[in-house]
Amino acid sequence: MTEKEKMISGQAYDPSDKELVRARLRARKLIQEIAAIPMDKERQRKHFFKELFAETGKNFYIENRFTCDYGFNIYWGENAYANFDCIILDAAPVYIGKNVMMAPGVKLLTATHPLEFEARNSGIEFAKPIRIGDNVWIGGGVIVNPGVTIGNNSVIGSGSVVVKDIPENVVAVGNPCRVLKNIDNP
Repeated sequence: MTEKEKMISGQAYDPSDKELVRARLRARKLIQEIAAIPMDKERQRKHFFKELFAETGKNFYIENRFTCDYGFNIYWGENAYANFDCIILDAAPVYIGKNVMMAPGVKLLTATHPLEFEARNSGIEFAKPIRIGDNVWIGGGVIVNPGVTIGNNSVIGSGSVVVKDIPENVVAVGNPCRVLKNIDNP
């Protein structure tokens, strides 16, 4: 099994593997090219995002200063939007549903490290996927941790740190993020 296959499947992997280093450099090159394209050249920008990501909807928009590790693990939904300074560490798959809105400074982090210091000092990492349902609104500065699922139609309040799954149709806020109230959807 390659280090890339281990990484995507959630097993411990070596991030200094040559294939993974090349993949990160490819992503950074594409991100630099996207950042250099004027914001009014939306078709051109979408072309590069489609090359970077595993999958996208037809309509989507991502503001500049977007950053990711690989891109090939990002599944970007129809009409999904990311405001300035979105960071996605996509060592594991990241699924972003339809009509998702992300405010400035949102971070989706799949990569993690062993808790035991000797294993951590070895450089080995592992990753857990993130799933964001349809019609989710994620407020400014939110951090979503590895392995989290956010249910359809939910709202995550600004500055929250999401460490556990969030159900559908709720407003959740805080550090750690907790359900504040249910949303009555017609």
